[in-house]
Amino acid sequence: MKKILTFSLVLLLALTMFVSCGKKESLNEFIINNGTEPQSLDPSKIEGVPEHRIYMALFEGLVSYDPKTSEAVPGVAESWSRSNNDTVITFKLRDAYWSDGEKITAQTFVDSWLYYLAPETAAVYAYMPAMIIKGAAEYNAGTGSADDVGIRAVDEKTFEVTLVGPLAYAVDMMGHYSFAPLPLHAMKKYGEDWIKPGNLVGNGPFVLESWTPQQSVTVTPNKKYWNKENVFLDRITFLTIENETTAYQKYKAGEMDWDTSVPLEMLDEIKLRDDFQSAPQLSSYYYYLNIEDPILSDVRVRKALTMAIDRQELVDKVTKGGQIPSGGYVPSMTGYPGIKGNEFDLEKAKALLAEAGYPNGEGFPTMTVIYNTNEGHKKIAEYVQQAWKKNLGINVELANLEWATFLDERQSGNFQIGRAGWVGDYQDPSNFLELFLTDGGNNDGNYSNPEFDALMAKAASMPAGAERFEVLRQAEEILITQDQAVIPFYIYVTQNMIDLEKWDGWYTNTLDIHPYVGIKRK
Repeated sequence: MKKILTFSLVLLLALTMFVSCGKKESLNEFIINNGTEPQSLDPSKIEGVPEHRIYMALFEGLVSYDPKTSEAVPGVAESWSRSNNDTVITFKLRDAYWSDGEKITAQTFVDSWLYYLAPETAAVYAYMPAMIIKGAAEYNAGTGSADDVGIRAVDEKTFEVTLVGPLAYAVDMMGHYSFAPLPLHAMKKYGEDWIKPGNLVGNGPFVLESWTPQQSVTVTPNKKYWNKENVFLDRITFLTIENETTAYQKYKAGEMDWDTSVPLEMLDEIKLRDDFQSAPQLSSYYYYLNIEDPILSDVRVRKALTMAIDRQELVDKVTKGGQIPSGGYVPSMTGYPGIKGNEFDLEKAKALLAEAGYPNGEGFPTMTVIYNTNEGHKKIAEYVQQAWKKNLGINVELANLEWATFLDERQSGNFQIGRAGWVGDYQDPSNFLELFLTDGGNNDGNYSNPEFDALMAKAASMPAGAERFEVLRQAEEILITQDQAVIPFYIYVTQNMIDLEKWDGWYTNTLDIHPYVGIKRK
């Protein structure tokens, strides 16, 4: 009897330890609502914020982001220096490896960047490296050679980049996935299936554990990551909940640690909570206008649509989150105050529409506004629909599209008016304006103006300072005030739900980018 009792106590103790260990392990899981199903996990095929969040877990470029300032910090490159009037950057690489144990070298970056820039890859963000690297634009356009692109492996651990000018923001820019190293060996081995669990090879702090479409993506620590000592999470789960109210209820129930957006209809309640994290954000909310559409090709129509929107009323009565109404597109930042653009002016809007041949909206065809599934986008679209009907006498229909379909429609030019938002990848006005370069990968409205392109090229070759910012301001005036290529609505504020009494290493910042290295439960 005593032996049986002793055995039972030992068994009970073992079970208690097992349960305790299981509980401890679950405490180190970080559950995020990512908002939607990811478009892809391939860095050369992604373009959205939800994909970027997952990218930062699985991959790391030469540099990463400081969690407080969003400025560049060492990644695969442990240091860098500039020479030749700041037009050449030399990166010194650390000992870094892919998750399958293969070494990452300077040649890895040469081969990866050339793959990304190759015309046949058709990477949406290829214009970013093409803007700053000597010879890259020509290669990407199919008019130049890969040999003339200004990148080279000096030796195994020294990578050299030659820029088109002394671009002060170049290194900060390289945290973006358009500068990622790519596991070309795995891509060659598995083809399109290389991004599946068991096949995906990365070099970030985590590796892909599972991907259940329309449900979740999970990642676990990468044992080959150079900075694994500062990875404290046992697992990250990215949920694909598009309904913001559903996500918020799960957050309140303790089933989620970080909710990346909030439902507008509950914002009054949410703003009273201590775990609501809101701060000014370097990002802009706007509508693309398809410049090739027969009606929207008339700048008078574009300006009339813009001037018929009362942005102050929109942020006060609809979004209600402290957003900053703006007729300009680029957020103000240090040294760059932004522009006013074409602000709310109902009489001028009516006059312009009449001048274009549609007095009081007569004869104006019904147009369609597309937006991706999201209650906030829906409410904004409904406000715009009502404002244009009331103020101009025109009708628009609204089309709610699933994320991947929405992106496909916008990229293919198969739309008239489309919702858009741009969150800065680095803190410089060029990061916003470069979207509208002729043939730019994100130029979904097909805008083209040689004068605008020339000013952007001029700014790219100038040193940092007031003169360069003035050139960029002139470019924005052409884009917005003169040509009204898009309809700006407001400058974002970040809206996140996360309890910072429980989590350490997560900080509000102007880019709303939050690296996972260093995040841990308090």
